[in-house]
Amino acid sequence: MSPAPSSAPSAAAPVPPTGAAVAPEAAVPGGTGKLWAYSLTAVAVLAAAGLTSSVLLWQKLSTIQEQLARQSADAGAQAVEARTLAREAQEQTSDTATRLTVAETRLNEVALQRGQLEELMRSVSRSRDETLVVDIEAALRLAQQQAQFTGHLEPLVASLKSAQQRIERAAQPRLLPLQRAMGHDLERLRTATVADTAGLLAQLDELVRQVDELPLHNAVAQGAATRRLQARANTHSDGAAPVPDQPWWQSALLRGGEVVWDEVRSLVRVSRIDQPEAILLAPEQAFFLRENLKLKLLNARLGVLARQFESARADLSAASAAIHKYFDPASRRTQNAATTLQQVQTHMKQTELPRLDETFAALGSAAAGR
Repeated sequence: MSPAPSSAPSAAAPVPPTGAAVAPEAAVPGGTGKLWAYSLTAVAVLAAAGLTSSVLLWQKLSTIQEQLARQSADAGAQAVEARTLAREAQEQTSDTATRLTVAETRLNEVALQRGQLEELMRSVSRSRDETLVVDIEAALRLAQQQAQFTGHLEPLVASLKSAQQRIERAAQPRLLPLQRAMGHDLERLRTATVADTAGLLAQLDELVRQVDELPLHNAVAQGAATRRLQARANTHSDGAAPVPDQPWWQSALLRGGEVVWDEVRSLVRVSRIDQPEAILLAPEQAFFLRENLKLKLLNARLGVLARQFESARADLSAASAAIHKYFDPASRRTQNAATTLQQVQTHMKQTELPRLDETFAALGSAAAGR
């Protein structure tokens, strides 16, 4: 911009000193030229400065534009890359969601299969436990029958020990009550006492043999004569001189004489008769009485062999009643027979085998799943 002409240069122009004569025509043109020169110089300097600043500003603006263009390009590339990454991330997210869905589906299938497998294992375990319980119960019942037939506790003890070992190998907590019940029954079996069946049978055989030698109520004289003859024979056998063997007819005659003499001595006899039918028993009836008594003892023997103790006790009770009713209670043989019969009845009460009630109750609870 060129400055507008004003009166300032004329005011700022040098004033000639006082008293000097200046020619007006010569001083004015020269001062105006310098002023114009200065003005032009200033304008040129200002123009050059403006041009330079314009150039610098233009360069700076160009640099800024380039930077903005590069940044814009970079931003566009980054945006494209970000969109690409976002699309890839979205695809990966979708793929991951799909895989997660598939994994969840498979996990659900695996969980379902695991549940089915656990249920199958529990079913197999329950089936195995039920089979074990049924097998043990069958073995114990068979052992109990064998013990009843044989009269020994060894089958029951062996069966309980074997069942305990099988339960220990199974290692099932639900079978622990059964194991404790079997331990209690095993202790009871070990402490139980059972009479000797062979001894009972021998005593019954001895009683059957003695039936023919028992004196009846109505044969008191014959019984007294027989006892006297036996006492005499025992006396001779103990310390006296031996008596030569007598013929049978002489012994029978001697015994008949003893009986007649006893009858003669006891023609008058006072006695208490509690069982009148025993006194009125005929000889034929005495034979059948002895045979009936033998049958009752033999039936009791069969009952002991068959482990039918109730029937054996009933037969022994009937035999004991017959001995006390029809045979001479004062005779030593009758007393011995009655004592032996009472001992057999007492021992037979001890032949009852202990029952496995606690074990069978535990088996029932285990089979029911409680």
